[in-house]
Amino acid sequence: MERIYYREHIEENEKKVLRPYACLSMNTEGRKFKEEEHVFRTCFQRDRDRIIHCKAFRRLKGKTQVFLGNHGDHYRTRLTHTLEVAQISRGIARTLGLNEDLAEAIALAHDLGHTPYGHAGEAALNKIMEEFNMEFEHNIQSQRIVENLEISYPNFVGLNLSREVLEGLMKHVTPWDNHNNHSFDIIRPPLEAEIVNIADEIAYQNHDVDDGLRSMFISDESLQNLDIWKESDLLFNKRYKFNPATKDIKINRKISIMISLMIDDVIKETEKRLEKNNINNFSDLKNYDKRLVSFSRDYSEKNKSLREFLFKEIYSNSKIIEEMDKGKKIIDNLFRYFYKNWEEFNKKNEFIVSNNEEKVIYIKDFIAGMSDDFAFHTAKKLELI
Repeated sequence: MERIYYREHIEENEKKVLRPYACLSMNTEGRKFKEEEHVFRTCFQRDRDRIIHCKAFRRLKGKTQVFLGNHGDHYRTRLTHTLEVAQISRGIARTLGLNEDLAEAIALAHDLGHTPYGHAGEAALNKIMEEFNMEFEHNIQSQRIVENLEISYPNFVGLNLSREVLEGLMKHVTPWDNHNNHSFDIIRPPLEAEIVNIADEIAYQNHDVDDGLRSMFISDESLQNLDIWKESDLLFNKRYKFNPATKDIKINRKISIMISLMIDDVIKETEKRLEKNNINNFSDLKNYDKRLVSFSRDYSEKNKSLREFLFKEIYSNSKIIEEMDKGKKIIDNLFRYFYKNWEEFNKKNEFIVSNNEEKVIYIKDFIAGMSDDFAFHTAKKLELI
């Protein structure tokens, strides 16, 4: 009896187990550069592994999510955020009978293009690029990284990911993103990509509550006006009625409950939408042009209230803004120094450029790839701060 699961076995199992509108590995549209299939791993499993092993993924550990890492060991970084998005994405995909490996690969790559200093860094770099009639947007930069900037293979540039993962990256949209910048003109992305969009939102809102409570920017009391927090509070008290718990454990459990409430709502609402719109196979899905993976109306409102609360109490907090402004200044100073001193900058990097636009793009790529610490220490070494 054969005990090894070869790629063909996994592909056949996907066909038997997953829903008819799931994105099957065997039906991939392939890669830009043709490669032999792997003996054991499906195309999406290979994509996942390539992303995890790339340099841009490792650099995420040193990039700010909201709270700077030097303020404490337990605050989320861009890397831990990414892992939480991947975990939530897999759970939703599994429950809905969709392709977990594809969802995970998209989730792991979705923030590769982020700058140091979070969204403040992204805004600073975009403002500079506008001076040269260009723009910066981290989703587009993520695509650039996996298609052009990661050099790990002798026969092609980039990671040569499957088209489905690239589609998922370019259609990745959350309330933070500039929707007008998504110019990848393709048919609708698979449901697995929609899952990553909403998993990203679930992850960052909940871990920002956790980090906000840890930093004491917000309190349990200040959250009591939010319906979703009150719902989580009631469930916590019911579930752990006879179990004494410290403040930290209560916060941990309440946030876990809140994540579960959101995930459960997404799964139920998505199932309703699939049934209501007669999505019975992959062809039905491709011909449907509206979002299917979503919160219910009730939870959309709850989620909106939570997002507005976080924006007011955390993202707009003067201490956060002060730190982010420092990051913006570092990015601005670095860019202008490298641009002015191109020859000195390029001695180490040896970029080959034929015009000013290419020079600007190379500097943008270099700065966007920096970790917070690397950007800070580089600026300090150059006496820019």
